[in-house]
Amino acid sequence: MTMWKPDLSHASDSLYLEIAGQLARDVESGALPAGTRLPTHRALARSLQVNVGTITRAYAEAARRGLIDGEVGRGSYVRHPAARGFIGTPPVAIPDGIVDLAFNLPAGGPTPAERSAALAQLAKRADLDPLFTGYHPQGLPEHCAAGAAWIERRGVRAEAKRVLVTGGAQHALAVALATCSRPGDVVLAESLTYTGLKPLSRMLGARLQPVSIDDEGLEPEAFDAACRASAVRALYCQPTSQNPTAVTLSEARRREIVEVARRHDVALIEDDTYGFVGDTKIPTLAALAPERTYYVSSLSKSVSSGLRVGFLLPPEDDGVLERAVAAVTAIGWTAAPLVTEIAAGWIESGIAARVADEKREEARARQTIARRVLGPAAGPSDPASCHVWLTLPEPWRASDFVGRAHQSGVAVTASEAFVIGRAAAPHAVRVCLSTPRTRMELESGLHVLARLMRAAPATVPTLV
Repeated sequence: MTMWKPDLSHASDSLYLEIAGQLARDVESGALPAGTRLPTHRALARSLQVNVGTITRAYAEAARRGLIDGEVGRGSYVRHPAARGFIGTPPVAIPDGIVDLAFNLPAGGPTPAERSAALAQLAKRADLDPLFTGYHPQGLPEHCAAGAAWIERRGVRAEAKRVLVTGGAQHALAVALATCSRPGDVVLAESLTYTGLKPLSRMLGARLQPVSIDDEGLEPEAFDAACRASAVRALYCQPTSQNPTAVTLSEARRREIVEVARRHDVALIEDDTYGFVGDTKIPTLAALAPERTYYVSSLSKSVSSGLRVGFLLPPEDDGVLERAVAAVTAIGWTAAPLVTEIAAGWIESGIAARVADEKREEARARQTIARRVLGPAAGPSDPASCHVWLTLPEPWRASDFVGRAHQSGVAVTASEAFVIGRAAAPHAVRVCLSTPRTRMELESGLHVLARLMRAAPATVPTLV
């Protein structure tokens, strides 16, 4: 354990931020190399003559920045540089030569000819004024109609006049949260959840709390217990191909969740971003409880990652719709009509549906490859999910595994990125299967992970 001690004599910030800042500078300069064990909270507090709570906050801030890891009984350690980028929520660019299994950007999409044709058709039109002039907070009527048609593919009744066009799923999620909750309200989510929800909840002032999950997904009993323990405003969840666990909720569980939500008058925010891989025989929450569900859909995963177009279907209530439109204007004012026109054209022509079907079949084939290479460690995923949740054997820790995998040429994401608050993270990583352009590239990356799992950390070449 190093006797590291920051200099607080000229501190101009809060003490815990000053300590975290100096720790960051010493890590970046190499004064604290990867693997360094830091002083205990109590030892550093005594050395600096501050209270232990200050050190706890400083270490928590450093962990949030992805600089250090902490584990009960082992202390706090400086993370390896290769692992730092894949723990927090901000996206990072994957370097050339690294197999990208860290970010979910399903390969494929409309053909080059289809993309060129869409732009050429726009260039020839003379009726483009609505795409370049005016403000359309809810979206142009024809774009709302296309969104309704896209949503109805999932078995959800959607009137065009109730659909909001958004700049992707994140925008739709922000609008839903802003519409159904106020600062200070309790919002629940699966204990391992989509990383983008956490900074969004902080920005909107929501008190994000976890609900436990098991191999079948969110536990209705835990949802009910959380509602009885405090006044819950909303539950955010991904019933189909949950991110990161890849589990799809059964119809029975969905009905139980709806029953709990109705009993406690809780809004449901259903993120169906990965709905295109799901079984259409299993009803969505929006189909089961249209009176309380904010349904979020998007084209970025199902059609094209560069097509930042999403749709929000709020509950069947005119007052809610008005508040949602007001939230759109407050957060982003309006989605880009020019981009949405391309999306609407592909929805109307059937190109979007064909691409989504192709991506689902490709995801199914890649799941088969992952099962063959990784074996039972790849958790109980939806058979067409774009990712798997890989449970690591002892003595691997997620952060160590991510660093070693990166050193070996493969990027994956540690479980810490998906944990709500400071809850203990499981020793697991998310492995995205659909981003590599070819199945051969995917399989080569999976074999690297399989070899690492068979090797104890101590037998892998050291990082420091």
